Amino acid sequence: MRRPAPLPASAKEPEKAETSAPRPQHRADADRADVRDARRGARPAAGTDPEEAGSAADTAVIEDATPDAEEQAPPVRSSDVWRAARARRKALRAEIRRFTQRSRRRRIVWWTAIGAVVALVLGSVLAAYSPLFAVEKITVAGAKALDPAAVQKALEGEIGSPLALIDDSAVKSALTEFPMIESYSLEARPPHELLVRIVERTPVGVVRTDGGYTLVDAAGVVLATTADKPEGQPVLSITGGADSAAFRSAGLVIRSLPADLRAQVTAVSASTLDDVTLSLADGKTVLWGSEDDSVTKALVLVVLIKNSPEARSFDVSAPSVPVVR
Repeated sequence: MRRPAPLPASAKEPEKAETSAPRPQHRADADRADVRDARRGARPAAGTDPEEAGSAADTAVIEDATPDAEEQAPPVRSSDVWRAARARRKALRAEIRRFTQRSRRRRIVWWTAIGAVVALVLGSVLAAYSPLFAVEKITVAGAKALDPAAVQKALEGEIGSPLALIDDSAVKSALTEFPMIESYSLEARPPHELLVRIVERTPVGVVRTDGGYTLVDAAGVVLATTADKPEGQPVLSITGGADSAAFRSAGLVIRSLPADLRAQVTAVSASTLDDVTLSLADGKTVLWGSEDDSVTKALVLVVLIKNSPEARSFDVSAPSVPVVR
């Protein structure tokens, strides 16, 4: 029996072209030395428990894998974080101040102006209501028929009061005893003067009464009563008394007369508001009519008296067509 022929040897596979480059000899030697050192350190000593030896070996490997302290990054401290946050906030505030500087400057100017005005107002109010501005002197202006000293004496109660606290009702009550005063006004003159401006009533004539002669104004207000007839005041003879329309019309006529013409009037009579009649010192009479167009009537009368000195009566109730008798 023949033995079968042996099989031919299989051809070896060709080495791959992409074989890795051979490791340098000195690097390979260093790696083999490191492995030997690690195995020696991992080999247990005599009389040592294998489990303990295994754990020691693991520990040795872990310690070798830990990087050196010099290669570790320094730990971040909380104080460094706090300083960085504070620096960031400070920089942010600086940016905000830089961008809002103009508006803040305007607000400062406005608030300064408002504060100055408020301070001025408060200071003025406090000063006005303090004794620093108390009344020490009362001055009366506009008094002609009245005695200014009498008015000052009537207002003595206001001496010592702050100028801003003058009692108007008390002043009015004190001045009601002077019927000659038609109106008044008060003016404070800091620091210590109170000025009283008065407007006197204008007398239009006198009315005969049982007590003598009563001086009245155009509204019929009694100004004074005397036993003798006041100089330069005409005698009024008005139907219906001081409350009638005829009296008001006569009063307005007398007040509208020029001073030189009024000085010649000795008496005024009226029964209605349209038949006011003037009596002159030389005995002449003037039918004036109503108070309408009194300025024109006065001008016409002056011309008529000058051009007709012998006339005894003048009718200027219709100034466009006057009548001379």
